[in-house]
Amino acid sequence: MSDEENLELNELEGESGDGDAGGEASDAGDESTDMALAMAAEDAGRPQGAGDLEAVYDIPVQVSAVLGRASMQVNQLLKLGRGAVVELDRKVGEAIDIYVNNRLVARGEVVVVEDKLGVTMTEIIKSDRSA
Repeated sequence: MSDEENLELNELEGESGDGDAGGEASDAGDESTDMALAMAAEDAGRPQGAGDLEAVYDIPVQVSAVLGRASMQVNQLLKLGRGAVVELDRKVGEAIDIYVNNRLVARGEVVVVEDKLGVTMTEIIKSDRSA
């Protein structure tokens, strides 16, 4: 081999050597990127657990259970007294509406729990988020 051929061969080896060193670094970067992508894919497939919801635990919400509705004039309202009966638009045993922050989220039934009234949900209402 001539000196020129050796020089060219050494230059090529140097370039491939630099390339290998760079390749190793980029391979390590690719491995960490692949690992991060795999973890993200794993997280995306996992249902949200209680730990994921900790940020919203302390947000207050207003829950209302509507037994029924009635419409009346102010003079009729002023005549109501103790023991008055107001007729509602629901029948006995009919499902009641359950609202969270004034949004209908479920229907349910009235239950008694340790001498207090409660509500058990029997149907979850799926609403359109765009509305």
